[in-house]
Amino acid sequence: MQTVRSRDGTPIAYETSGRGPALVLVNGALADRSAAAPLRPLLDARFTVVAYDRRGRGDSGDTPPYAPEREIEDLAAVIEATSAPFVFAHSSGAILALRAAASGVPMRRLAVNEPPFIVAGTRPIPPRDIGARIADLVAAGDREGALRVFFVDDIGLPPAALEQMKKTAVWPRMVALAHTTVQDAEIAGDSAVPVAALEKLGIPTLVLNGTASFPWIAESARAVLAALPDAEPAHLEGQPHSPAPEVLAPALERFFLLD
Repeated sequence: MQTVRSRDGTPIAYETSGRGPALVLVNGALADRSAAAPLRPLLDARFTVVAYDRRGRGDSGDTPPYAPEREIEDLAAVIEATSAPFVFAHSSGAILALRAAASGVPMRRLAVNEPPFIVAGTRPIPPRDIGARIADLVAAGDREGALRVFFVDDIGLPPAALEQMKKTAVWPRMVALAHTTVQDAEIAGDSAVPVAALEKLGIPTLVLNGTASFPWIAESARAVLAALPDAEPAHLEGQPHSPAPEVLAPALERFFLLD
């Protein structure tokens, strides 16, 4: 493990493996860098794979007050420290990476999997006070309640599906990371596709989505594709929101090594 200091002094932990051009992996909600463990061995032969802990997770710091701009600076610091030309980002991490690229963080190529923007009419827009509600519940020690608000009121997961999730082995880890869902809610903002910002993004971008994922998020992927001036789609047949590493890795390799 190594660390780099973000602009506000927060230590950001990362680790590298493999050989070749550096590829930074940006996690989505309720995950630290360990979430990349199944994917990394499939990429190590062609890339130096960089997995990092977003602030507030794993071994990274969490200097208050939080703002999405701080996470953009964190990603910029990791890219600079590793001389990475490539970025792959998943879910809320994909929103973060798109916002970072639009703000000028240098990347040669970017791949995003299912950034959860919401196209009007495809599903309800979450209330804007979601982040504050989650923060209040975390402060009160009710981390499971915070996750209920995040999954049901923000993501739109049916309550019955949440109850099933609570029985899985990953639930305790999610509870431990419940405070970070405030960050993901802040990054999403009003949940709308930022068309004006994306239209100015000149780097080649791969927009991935799973054909077995949420129907509404396929519309989000189409809207992102339509806004970006240099983008291509990758439809991962039969894959859910979090695609199988053995399906995802070849798609990333083809895209990043086109040159």
